[in-house]
Amino acid sequence: MSVLDFDLSDSDFWAKSMTEREAAFDRLRAREAPAFFEEMEVSFAPKGPGYYALVKHADILEASRNPEVFCSGDGGATNIPDMPPEFTEYFGSMINMDDPRHARLRRIVSRAFTPKMIKQFEADVETAAGNIVDDLLAKGSGVDFVTDVAARLPLKIICDMMGIPERDYQFVFERSNQILGGFDPEYTGGDVDQIAERLLNAGMELQQLVQDLAAHRAENPTNDLTSSLVNANIDGERLTMQELGSFFILLVVAGNETTRNAISYGLRLLTKNPDQRARWLEDIDGRAPGAVEEIVRLASPVNFMRRKVTRDHEMNGHLYRKGEKVVLFYWAANRDEAVFADPYRFDIGRHPNPHVGYGGPGPHFCLGAHLARREITVMFRELLRRVPQIEAGRPDRLHSSFINGIKHMECTF
Repeated sequence: MSVLDFDLSDSDFWAKSMTEREAAFDRLRAREAPAFFEEMEVSFAPKGPGYYALVKHADILEASRNPEVFCSGDGGATNIPDMPPEFTEYFGSMINMDDPRHARLRRIVSRAFTPKMIKQFEADVETAAGNIVDDLLAKGSGVDFVTDVAARLPLKIICDMMGIPERDYQFVFERSNQILGGFDPEYTGGDVDQIAERLLNAGMELQQLVQDLAAHRAENPTNDLTSSLVNANIDGERLTMQELGSFFILLVVAGNETTRNAISYGLRLLTKNPDQRARWLEDIDGRAPGAVEEIVRLASPVNFMRRKVTRDHEMNGHLYRKGEKVVLFYWAANRDEAVFADPYRFDIGRHPNPHVGYGGPGPHFCLGAHLARREITVMFRELLRRVPQIEAGRPDRLHSSFINGIKHMECTF
């Protein structure tokens, strides 16, 4: 294979157009062996040994099913450089853990995340989506679809689930943007060297918010998730306050950012593919499940997760050595020609659709996937029924290697 003329570790790569990025990942999937990249230098961690970019669907499935070989806890899964110890106080959630610690936390959280609670908030999703469309119609023009529509629904639902009062919604929204702002000057202030300080400050403030609430709920429980988590006693185990804080950060960042980006990309896809909008309008409820899965496949809000190899292991013809890093590029796997016919085509009837938009199979599959699907479904049901001709303008994309995000996008109707 020829030497690659792009570098996934270069922040400038993630500022390129989607067409250029798609072409780069096409070339990576065409290679017989995974490409190796040097790690970028960052101010908050020593330069690491580099990583293999896993871009094929089959590689990501196998790595996801083998967490004992491809681990998340050695340095963290949400970043390519190893996470410094001071970061774990705020970002050491179960997404950055392996069993048995991961299993313990997921068991406690899952027991609190009961079907009854999810059912309760499913009804709240419908009310919230209806109110958001009311406001959209009242405003009429000058609407930023991302901040005025797509971001509002998951933010409200997650805050309501945790019992965060409405006065703190904007605070949570801004801090989650800071955590996932990547290299984007809108959130970094143009100073990339201050990324670590920005992350730590945002994490500290979000953790303090939920810990203060948890201390109150321990004495004055209600029917919210914070009360359930702080008072949960599963086989004699409870969440520590630090674990509760880290879980809240994971919930607001993962649940807010990813769902709002899926909704934003969904409108963009419908605008660019009027034939698929027409198909969906013919049977809004019946075609919603397939449409939502196709939106998540093409949006792929989380670009990657990282793993570290715990022992020598051969996978799909390549030998990975103990201590090496691999990065699972879900965005690329969701466009794998070996799995998805005509992968760049938006097809709301695509079946089967084994995308990895919620992560690969295994213990780290997204805990909130059901709720995310519900939010996307209800939001588009409201839009298609009440504003069927709504169209997206040009997206202002987030400059980030981790999140495939849209910051702002005007809409017309």
